[in-house]
Amino acid sequence: MSDLYTFENEQYRRTYWHTCSHVLAQAVKRLWPETKLAIGPSIDNGFYYDLDSEETFTPEDLEKIEAEMRKICKEKLKLERFELPREEAVKFMEEKGEPYKVELINDLPEDAVISFYKQGDFTDLCAGPHLDSTGRIKGNAIKLTACNAAYWRGDSSRKQLQRIYGVAFPKKEELDEYLKQQEEALKRDHNKIGRELEYFTTVDVIGQGLPILLPKGARTIQTLQRWVEDEEQKRGYLLTKTPYMAKRELYKISGHWDHYLDGMFVLGDPDDYTKECFALRPMTCPFQYQVFLNRGRSYRDLPMRLGETSTLFRNEDSGEMHGLIRVRQFTISEGHLVLRPEQLEEEFKGCLDLAKYCLGTVGLLDKCTFRFSQWDPANPNNKYEGTAEQWDEAQSVMGQILDDLDVHYTVGIDEAAFYGPKLDIQYKNVFGKEDTLVTIQIDMLLAKQFGMEYVDADGQKKTPYIIHRTSLGCYERTLAYLLEEYAGALPTWMAPEQVRILPITDRAAEYSVKLQKELFSQGFRVEVDERNEKIGKKIREAQLEKVPYMLVVGDKEVENGQVAVRHRAEGDLGVMSVPEFAALLKNVVDTKAKK
Repeated sequence: MSDLYTFENEQYRRTYWHTCSHVLAQAVKRLWPETKLAIGPSIDNGFYYDLDSEETFTPEDLEKIEAEMRKICKEKLKLERFELPREEAVKFMEEKGEPYKVELINDLPEDAVISFYKQGDFTDLCAGPHLDSTGRIKGNAIKLTACNAAYWRGDSSRKQLQRIYGVAFPKKEELDEYLKQQEEALKRDHNKIGRELEYFTTVDVIGQGLPILLPKGARTIQTLQRWVEDEEQKRGYLLTKTPYMAKRELYKISGHWDHYLDGMFVLGDPDDYTKECFALRPMTCPFQYQVFLNRGRSYRDLPMRLGETSTLFRNEDSGEMHGLIRVRQFTISEGHLVLRPEQLEEEFKGCLDLAKYCLGTVGLLDKCTFRFSQWDPANPNNKYEGTAEQWDEAQSVMGQILDDLDVHYTVGIDEAAFYGPKLDIQYKNVFGKEDTLVTIQIDMLLAKQFGMEYVDADGQKKTPYIIHRTSLGCYERTLAYLLEEYAGALPTWMAPEQVRILPITDRAAEYSVKLQKELFSQGFRVEVDERNEKIGKKIREAQLEKVPYMLVVGDKEVENGQVAVRHRAEGDLGVMSVPEFAALLKNVVDTKAKK
């Protein structure tokens, strides 16, 4: 078989899964004819179809649908593409009783080609592409994996639908291997282990996307924040602290009011200009610009590197919420560099170096990919600021910088910020869902909108360039990925509890408290398990809670001023003096070892 028609080829894989989504929809329509079809695309790890049905689909129903899909595959139905003029297409879908398809047709551009795919007694509105026959799909290698709620077109004010997810492979052995990997992923899912290990929780009366960081999660994030802030200071960043909200007028200047209003939490009536209206900040850039604008600036002030641990607020769709990965309030290592044009490449390199250092130190860099996110020239007016010429210049400059730095990237069209192109450092969770961890953006537009100027060496006033960037990205999202990467056993330097002392006797308990204070005074995070339990149980529980080091203390250790050291992964490390253990622990923490 040609490489074009294997699962290694992404286009073929997506075509295969797209066809599976049509087979899924056909199967549902056969079993529940009154079901209304919404949309059914392929996704990174399979496919789904959104359906409007009176039937609430259960796991047993998914098994029935799978069986019907296998029948459709055995029927080897030919997929035939045809086109219709708009009026005929609308009438065709109206006659089939498919209101969601009618809406999609009406929303297509005037010059759009309206195409359909027919397979046996089933026809769907679709641009394609598809396999030529349902017989190409191996029915015994199909698995429907879940059924969740989903709003029509992602809008919580619209009808709630049911989304059936599935996956399929050319061979049953490949499906079995995938399902085995998914079982392992479930064990590592931060939503599971993060709650079990008490890093975070969520509460219905507080709301979706607003997690509570429990003491463990709060301590780990505090450790990461302090480390990043110290590292940024070493690299010449100036620390800022700006408000959590601002008047609508600030966002009007920056363009967020016109381009990002749906993603903001607004306090007041946004359309009533007789009263003040505020919004919680979705990003810090327009606030940090005020530091530059505080007084006149010359070329000697540049580059000005501004950094802040920023709490931000974004009105994400409820269907997008997922544990700590996608939330409505989050904290980010945000920064903005104001610079002269000739400083752009060197400062961009510095931002990338910082991001790589941070991600490498925490152990995530090796699984990251890079995306050069560009504008969509077909959608310039309602999403993007600036002219085509300005965007061409910004993207050309950024492309040259990325090539000079030998960054291997993919291109993401229509993924740019509204004011400029960006480099997105991407990461996938254990289920294969990709999100952005770190972003570095080039902005040649907003400085002028804010009247930012500096006096150059020739005495002329000039407009600076700006780099928007993060060092470690969103701390909540980073914590989620760390919990998954290490299956909850975070490296000692960032672990919320680094040492647990386990006394065997009452005499040892008193000694253990003194030992805790001694290690605590050296900056280590230490707890004592003083419960009247057998030592075996104490060790097992410390292991289950992923505590890096356990110090077993009995009468002999008290007498000799020693501790019996255990590591969660390496087991018994032997008896050490307290100074010896403290030196070992200090080395592990200072070097940020991944154990």
